[in-house]
Formats: sequence, C-alpha cells, structure tokens
Amino acid sequence: MAEWLMFVGTYTRAGSSKGIYTFRMDDSGGMTEVAVAEGISNPSFLAIHPNGKNLYAVAEVAEASGVPGGALYSYEIDHPSGELSLMNQQSTGGPGPCHVSVDATGKYAVVANYAGGSVCMLPVNDDGSLSPSSHFIQHYGGTKVNPQRQEKAHAHSANLSPDNRIVIINDLGMDQLRVYEMDLEAGKLKFNEESSVMSAPGAGPRHFDYHPNGKYAYAINELGCTVTAYNYDAQTGGLSEINTLSTLPEGYDGENTTADVHVSPDGRFVYGSNRGHNTLAIYRIDEADGSIEFVSDQSTGGKTPRNFAIHPEGKFLYAANQDSDSIIQFEIDSASGKLAPIGREIRCPMPVCIKFLQVG
Repeated sequence: MAEWLMFVGTYTRAGSSKGIYTFRMDDSGGMTEVAVAEGISNPSFLAIHPNGKNLYAVAEVAEASGVPGGALYSYEIDHPSGELSLMNQQSTGGPGPCHVSVDATGKYAVVANYAGGSVCMLPVNDDGSLSPSSHFIQHYGGTKVNPQRQEKAHAHSANLSPDNRIVIINDLGMDQLRVYEMDLEAGKLKFNEESSVMSAPGAGPRHFDYHPNGKYAYAINELGCTVTAYNYDAQTGGLSEINTLSTLPEGYDGENTTADVHVSPDGRFVYGSNRGHNTLAIYRIDEADGSIEFVSDQSTGGKTPRNFAIHPEGKFLYAANQDSDSIIQFEIDSASGKLAPIGREIRCPMPVCIKFLQVG
C-alpha cells in the first residue's frame, strides 16, 4: 500500500490555526496529524514541487516582512516525518496572493494575487528555494457588473496546462480567462489575447481544471454559481464554451458563492464547491463532447467548503470546511460519481487548501 501525506493550508487570521498542517493517511483513507509548520500568516494555498521534495505556500496578506504585497514561502519536506523546514520567502509583488502552481520542470512558480489583481512568476533554485520574481504582470479593469467584487481586476488562480506550455489565469474582477504562453528560458509569460475568453457578465471565474484527455477544461464561477465546460485547444490555449450549469438546486434562493472545481482522475465526473449551500455539486462529463450533466449535490458536513481534493488514486474525496474547522472524507462511487460520507471528521482549524504527496 502506498504511503501518503496530506498537507493543509489554512487561515491564521482568526487565531485558531498555527499554519500548515501535515497528516498521514492510513489504509482506509483516515488521517492522523503528524506536524504543523508555524510562523506564516494565512498560508491559504499550497503547491508541491514535481520532485516531491519542496512545498510552496502563499502568505495571503497585504504586507510581508515589512514589504508591501504578499509572499511565497518555500519549505523542504521531510518524508519520514512530514515536517516542513522553511527555506526562504520572496515577495509576490502584489497583495493577497491566493493561488500558486509550480511548472512541470520545477523551474518556476506562478502566483495569482487576488487583492492586487496581478500575476507573478518566480524562479525556483536547484535546492527548491525561491529567487526574486522574474516577471510581474498587472491586470487592469474590472467589469463592475458586481460593484462590490468586480470594481477592479482580481486574479484568482494560475492554472498550468498538462503540456506545461500554457498558463490560464482566471480573473474574477475582469470576467476573463486570460491565456498566457510560458517561456521557461526567459522566465516570462506572454499574453495571448486571441485565445483568451470572457465569461458570462458577472460570473466571476475563480478556479479551473483540465480534463485528463487534454481536450476539455472546466471553470467554476464564484459569483454566478455556475460551472462552465470548455473545449480546450492545446496548441494555442484557446477556449470555447460547451455548456454552463448552475451549482445550485432549482429553487434555492439563499446566499452562496462557489470556490473550487476538480475533474475526477478517470475523467468521468467534475465536482464544484458551494459556500452557503455548503455542498459539492456533482456533474457527469460526456467524454464524446466534454459537456456536463448535473447528477446531484452532497452536503459537505460543515460550513463554507473552500478547497477540496480528490485523492490521486480516485477512491476518496476530502472537503475542507473553512468555518467549521473540519475536513470530511467521502468515498467516490466510480459508476455514478456520487459521494458517500465515510463517517469520520478530520479536525483542522480553518482549512482552505489540501495537497497530497506520495512518500512511499
């Protein structure tokens, strides 16, 4: 049986969380806390280096170590213990970094700064530590369809393509999925305006995932509470909408925003999280054309499910309930895509991001 660690990013702003938590997975998918890395403010989103030796965490703050803007921290991972050792940190150039990805070669990290509406590319050194930014891109112009949330640009996720050539930035404030070509030699991103697309007005695109076959992609829209299926052109990074469905059941009129979206490893289903309705919406993917069909929704057993993660082996899903300090484990029905609660609750303060690492 493979051995796995689960790393959880959190918000420390309420005072209950100490930082980044590490759990060890048993054969049934149960988790035992084994370590916590302290000394970082709001390590809300994480990424793991392709070699499995380093972890990166954004500090979702307006100022870090006296420097305006957020920061990206690099850690060395001790595989036997799951403990994290801080290596260094670098500024992300803008406030409120909320998402980070590391490219497949392990040479660069790409960060989306939500509050600043900007994107930052940082070189990764041979030992896994970070160098200062090699490229900073400022987005301009919110659509103002939602005056409170779209008053300006708000870059919300940096999504690297399966072939490691393209970065798609979901900008909630601009209602745009912005396509960039990644230059790993120069450490820069080149904007491809022709391949970029607008979402529906006021939709607020947030997170994004690619289908395993490389032909489709799926975006969750935070303000519109929808999931959009796209055809994806791997050569250009171009997107064309297939269909869009609500994440909420018909007749629901309560407050809600969406957060995260993931395609199952077998490519048959896509899931999206609802904050307010406190559910995961489940869709079946038509692999012939990439369209989605609503299957059902499943309570996450807590409040404000932010990030969630499907274990790489595809059997379990873990939902991070930010405002009830819990992570709930579900078993995935491979035939229907539906989720069955295992009946165990993993306690973790203000969990907002889950990442898995195989260590044995």
